[in-house]
Amino acid sequence: MTLKDSEVHKVIATDAALELIELLKAKHGPVMFHQSGGCCDGSSPMCFSLGEFIVGDSDVQMGEIGGAPFYMSRAQYEYWKYTQLIIDVVPGRGGMFSLEGPEGKRFLTRSRVFTEEEKQSLKLN
Repeated sequence: MTLKDSEVHKVIATDAALELIELLKAKHGPVMFHQSGGCCDGSSPMCFSLGEFIVGDSDVQMGEIGGAPFYMSRAQYEYWKYTQLIIDVVPGRGGMFSLEGPEGKRFLTRSRVFTEEEKQSLKLN
C-alpha cells in the first residue's frame, strides 16, 4: 500500500504480512480479518475467507490491509483507538480457525500509540 506522508491509518501491514495475504487470497479467494480478543487465540489477528466470520453492530472496521477488510469488536476498539495496529508475520502456527495456520506462519499484531498530531488528523481527541 502506498501512503501519502499525511495519511494516517488505524491498521497497516508489513511487507511480509502483505505477501502472506496475497498467498492466502490466491488459495482461498477474498479474505477478511478480525482482531481476536478471546482467550483461545490471545490477541492474534484472525484471517478468514470473506464472509466466513459474521460481523455485526458490535464490530468496527478499522481499515483494510492488502485489500482485505480488518475488523475489531467495538469494546476492544474503545481500548485501542489511540493505537495504530501493525500486522506482521512470524514463524509458527496461527489460530486454529485462521487461514494461515497450514502455512507455518502466523499473523501477529504489533502496535504503537498515535502521536498527538495523528490523533488530531483522525479526530480521536
